[in-house]
Amino acid sequence: MASFRRALINAHQILSSSALSNRNPLASTSPSTFETLLRWVSPYSSDSNQSLQIDFSNEERKRRLFNRLLYRSKQRGFLELDLVLGKWVEEHIHSMDENGIKALVHVLDLENPDLWKWLSGQEQPPEAVRTNPVFSAVHSKVMNNLNIHSSPETRAEPGKPWVRGWDDFKKGKYSPASGNQ
Repeated sequence: MASFRRALINAHQILSSSALSNRNPLASTSPSTFETLLRWVSPYSSDSNQSLQIDFSNEERKRRLFNRLLYRSKQRGFLELDLVLGKWVEEHIHSMDENGIKALVHVLDLENPDLWKWLSGQEQPPEAVRTNPVFSAVHSKVMNNLNIHSSPETRAEPGKPWVRGWDDFKKGKYSPASGNQ
């Protein structure tokens, strides 16, 4: 969803820039139409120039928002993140305030491979992600679980990708360079 949002934003910027140069008559799409389309695509996603409106005044709206965010956290299409994020959000969403919900939305807008690498310590996250309270809480939970349930020698060094496979120990002429390839 986040990549589709980015594509829409890029399309809008291209159309706006061509409308300024009067090259394309189709580029006269009004910003209000674009903003409406962007909100329709992802009503709870955030953008740097668009503030997220959260309404806790009505219990029904609050319930719907929590259900949507819970669904987004459990159905990402990346099994590890589905389990980690879904469980964490399920445990903590009802105690979150408006700022916590906004921080959660920012985490949910991140791309799956990058988010998993950052959560599992394979790569260092950018400063904006590292200072996010939701990311920090989930990251500490993941790292705590790794420290409790796995020995350090089974993990890769920080900054290097994990290599998994049943034949990692084979070192021969026809053995794979790394992993189960």
